Amino acid sequence: MFKIAFETTFKTTFKTTIYLGFFLFGSLGNWQSALAAEPKAQDIELEIGIIQRLGAAPMIDGDPEIKQVTIQSTAGDTLQVSFPGQAKAVPIKTEQVVLKVNSARLSQPKLAEKLILSDRSTFETAEDSAKSWQRLGIEVEVAQPGRWQVWAKRDVYQTPLIRRWLLHSLKANGYEDPYLDTQILAQEPDIVLEIEGQKYNQNEVEISSGKSLVQVNTTEKPQEARLYGGSLRLQPNAHGEFTLVNQVPLETYLRGVVPHEIGANAPPQAVAAQSIIARTYALRNLRRFQVDDYQLCATVHCQVYYGLKDTNPISDRAIAKTAGLVLTYDNELIDALYSSTTGGITASFEDTWNGSERPYLQPIIDAPKPVWDLLKYPLDNEQTFRHFIGLTKGFNETGRIGVFRWHKTRSIADLSQDLRQYLLKTHHPLANFKTIESMQVQERSRSGRILALNIQTDLGKLQLHKNEIRSALEPPRSTFFYLEPIYNKGKQLKGYSFIGGGFGHGVGLSQYGSYNLAKLGWSAEKILAFYYPQTTLKPLDDTIVFWQEDQEESSTSISNSKK
Repeated sequence: MFKIAFETTFKTTFKTTIYLGFFLFGSLGNWQSALAAEPKAQDIELEIGIIQRLGAAPMIDGDPEIKQVTIQSTAGDTLQVSFPGQAKAVPIKTEQVVLKVNSARLSQPKLAEKLILSDRSTFETAEDSAKSWQRLGIEVEVAQPGRWQVWAKRDVYQTPLIRRWLLHSLKANGYEDPYLDTQILAQEPDIVLEIEGQKYNQNEVEISSGKSLVQVNTTEKPQEARLYGGSLRLQPNAHGEFTLVNQVPLETYLRGVVPHEIGANAPPQAVAAQSIIARTYALRNLRRFQVDDYQLCATVHCQVYYGLKDTNPISDRAIAKTAGLVLTYDNELIDALYSSTTGGITASFEDTWNGSERPYLQPIIDAPKPVWDLLKYPLDNEQTFRHFIGLTKGFNETGRIGVFRWHKTRSIADLSQDLRQYLLKTHHPLANFKTIESMQVQERSRSGRILALNIQTDLGKLQLHKNEIRSALEPPRSTFFYLEPIYNKGKQLKGYSFIGGGFGHGVGLSQYGSYNLAKLGWSAEKILAFYYPQTTLKPLDDTIVFWQEDQEESSTSISNSKK
């Protein structure tokens, strides 16, 4: 089950210690006095996959393949290395451990097979799809081998026969998305530890230090080493490789997140707001990598986390002053989503992802003073939307050149290549098309985001929805744009102009918008209330639900693929 409430999350499922007896801050009106109080509680330990796929090809094209990781202690300290599978073994003390990834040849080929039920660009939509499959009586798990996927649960559908029976049944009932991912492996990754000239073959390793500080380097350049608080654990993952997990206190984790998410030059009140939503986001999303037995990643699929490298005094002060503070709705942590730039209006949750409505994530004109009447002029009308995109003054993000408003062009050949790659990754039946013949916006939301984009190819018509548009096509920085066809002298279509605004999904807080509001003298409390209306700022306690499965019917994330 996906249901995770506060107590089960931290006492069983995630093995994390939560602190009780929080100091009470009172109402929002007493927020500033709350910030002056000293934290009096034990920290929460998180599990962050800082290197997710040791022994695999890079998940992002262009990233280097990691074959070796060097772990060192800081000056005057030592590492302690232990092997969880050897309870009686004496821990090894050293200053350096080298993890090397080798390929071990198998004595006989091994079948590695999964039944992929759906393939999505984001966790949010994949999770919604998982709920839909569950309602059909299929047990599932959510994984991220690059894109987010919903798998038929491996320990339930264990044999090739059962997996093929399920696939056949789904296809017979009109579901086109499911497919088998089948590989015959002649070799598999193997980890060798080198410690002071000795070699150890171990699949699970724990590394700690006296100062709770470790240095990790995936290159041969010492200056590129990253410092992490807490300890490390090497463990197998669901993909047949290994993950290096940083076990780190929440507030220490935030020191490696906040300055990289909000920027080093952000005004202090914007940094304080970012600290609160980063804390809220982390605690609400601890289920993301349940299939791999850790909680969060260190990339944009969660929050960017660089450890203690390039920490910032302003961020450190904001994190300390807001320690323990989170945003809630109906005593549950909110889905504390945020983006770089909204383009002048925030999006609702359902504008971008499949899933139930979040009442606190609704379209808001991103401006300190009224510049547009959204009730009178919603942006679901194409001409109204185009007029709005033409406005540039009075918004929180005005002056953010190339991001608040942008204009990109791309040829039909390049767009066709983008789309082919996307369709191949998602096993779409039209993946072998040759060229795009036309594109047209089919539906917009009230916030102006594209909900459906029709694309005609030489093999047939397909429709892209919401955030999948950004996954399939390179130009748009958001789904907040309109299209203008470009013709050659012979009036043949040769490309499209993408004219839009914003960078990212546009849901929740605008980071650059918070810059402006902070410069206008707004407090962090006021900034958060603006972007997340109807929410309550409060200290963590044992009554708060971190996350629970929505009991409402989810969206038609399956029926969209059922013909």
